[in-house]
Amino acid sequence: MKRLLIPLAAAGLTAAALAAPAAAAPSWVTDPLAPKPADAYSTAKFWLNANGAALRKATQYHWDSKDVTKLVKVSADQPDDGKPGIVAPTGAAKTGGKVKNVNLPRTIGKVFFVDRKGEYRWCSATSIQSRHRNLVATAGHCVYEHGRDVFAKWVFVPGYYQGKAPFGVFSGAYAFTSYDLDTYDDYDADFAFVAVHNGFTLTSSRKVTKGEFLAWGGDKWVDEQKHKVTKDEYDAHIKAQGGSKNGTEVVSNVEPTLTNPDDPRGAYSPLEVDESAYGSAAEETKVANGAKAGTKTELVTKAEFDAYKGKGTKLSGPQVVANGTKDKDGRAVADDPANGPWAIKHYFIKQWIIPGKDAEYYVWSTSYFIGMAKDAGKLGDAVGGQGIAWNQPTGQPVFVFGYPSDPHPDGDKPYTGVTPKYCYGKTGTKTYQVNSFRVETHQALKCSLTGGSDGGPWLLKYNNSKRLGYVNGVTSLFHDQDGNDRVDMISSAYFDGETADVYNKAQYAETKAVVGPKGEILQ
Repeated sequence: MKRLLIPLAAAGLTAAALAAPAAAAPSWVTDPLAPKPADAYSTAKFWLNANGAALRKATQYHWDSKDVTKLVKVSADQPDDGKPGIVAPTGAAKTGGKVKNVNLPRTIGKVFFVDRKGEYRWCSATSIQSRHRNLVATAGHCVYEHGRDVFAKWVFVPGYYQGKAPFGVFSGAYAFTSYDLDTYDDYDADFAFVAVHNGFTLTSSRKVTKGEFLAWGGDKWVDEQKHKVTKDEYDAHIKAQGGSKNGTEVVSNVEPTLTNPDDPRGAYSPLEVDESAYGSAAEETKVANGAKAGTKTELVTKAEFDAYKGKGTKLSGPQVVANGTKDKDGRAVADDPANGPWAIKHYFIKQWIIPGKDAEYYVWSTSYFIGMAKDAGKLGDAVGGQGIAWNQPTGQPVFVFGYPSDPHPDGDKPYTGVTPKYCYGKTGTKTYQVNSFRVETHQALKCSLTGGSDGGPWLLKYNNSKRLGYVNGVTSLFHDQDGNDRVDMISSAYFDGETADVYNKAQYAETKAVVGPKGEILQ
């Protein structure tokens, strides 16, 4: 994997804190997600399109029942990795006094990403305090696929609920994790910190002139529609175009009388043929010259694609187009979850006919639209940020939050993943081992939250009125200790000095605003 050193604003870090022996193995790694604002905009819009269709389509990062393991007690001793440390939270959310119920943190939400199979996935996560108020904490396996490379189209949606992003969508810019997770897929280091760009929301769209469309630096698209008109309207349109029949079409419901383009009685009526007929047609009949003839690739939904494929039509039929293929507006196919990478290719040859009395007349119109977006600001300003703690004593009470969705190994499914849930209790005083995940020193908590809650924060000293505490772990693995096919314990990497080292690198990564004051995409 290619490694990049992200320029860090090192003010406040001592030379000793940054220096490492030349021969020492690095304790942290970083990878780019979408460093450029234009790429960040495209990533976030992928999830926001069609009123959040891709967000609703996503499923939890899935744990098979065979991966629900049993913990083995290793040691009663707390890992010794230096002095305890904390960074205070920020952005207190006051509730107006003491309350009996547990207030959910505003900082928690879901991270969404696309895996190598093209599946839309999510995990739980939280905003965490940092120098630039732009950091997300989650499980390492919710950022890195099998410890090898980062997932695609990675975003954080704080306060996510049923396809809605109340505080905006925040695209990942840089991911930071432990060298051991990245290199060895070692779940003793199953955590990651992601620096995100400013969030934004899509607010509206506006129809504009072609000049305004060409000058617009933000999202934009063209809408072409075919309108049925009367014969008089058809003739008036051609007259207004100085006699040009471009952008018009005539469909005769009787056997047409073929003519040539110079015949004043003739109307342009392209004929759809199969690929073979198109290939053998005279070249001059295939060249469009501004008329709607030639080949046309129509982007369609998966359902339309399958329906067309099943018709046995004489036409060329459907084709799968590669991710990254551009539609007529210059947008990548893979960036439009409503369409997906499916298309139907049509073939036309040019012909002119003398229409019958029952002919239908059509005129094409083109409309130009621009999309408006609003900057949501820095993540920490929008929802606050939890503190972080490391090298803390075990056996302390913690709140664990997340969006559980997986069923238990016995098939019972008590959670939907729609709303966040929590567990509360004291972590075990012993550290635990899971050989299949190279785990030797996980901390554990009795809790029945299932998959989907992985990546959710373990908060020490949680203040219910301020909704803030200190992240001292993130849910990593799920366990069945009594063998009844039910998750009854979860575990997290023990946050130690190495965790602090990764965090300290991540919190100095600078990110940017994605959209400007007018909704334009920034460079």
